[in-house]
Amino acid sequence: MGQPQDRADRPNRVPWPPLIYGAAAILAVALGWLWPTPNLFPGERVLGVAAMLAGIGLDGAAMLTMHRHHANILPHRAATALVTTWPFSISRNPIYLGNTILLVGAGLAFGDAWFLPLALIAALVTARLAIAREESHLAARFGPAWAAYARRTPRWVWPGR
Repeated sequence: MGQPQDRADRPNRVPWPPLIYGAAAILAVALGWLWPTPNLFPGERVLGVAAMLAGIGLDGAAMLTMHRHHANILPHRAATALVTTWPFSISRNPIYLGNTILLVGAGLAFGDAWFLPLALIAALVTARLAIAREESHLAARFGPAWAAYARRTPRWVWPGR
């Protein structure tokens, strides 16, 4: 599974990111039902809804941008274009970033603190199972253009960039 030659054809055989983030959400709901958590701070629901909307907005903007560039959006299929415009200009992984923000927002909005550590775990597992392989795939397909993009754009996002 995942031999270097395969990386030019496709990054993964399994669409890990939606499975990982979906499992994290389901597990958070189940844990919240079994072991409810207290509210973290006043106003967490409003902040949570705002974060959820931001995560959905980032996801939507990334998907629309990929569509406009005729880029494949499926994480287990070959890349058809190297997209570097907004929101890919602030993060190499705006969909995964949006999914992480969405999970954090859900935890705050629904008063279920289990979403918070599971959002972080989902991001770390996604980085290991998907992002590293996707970056190897993009390097194989787009060479110097990918290298230049990766140098100027953070994997996730950093303040001030």
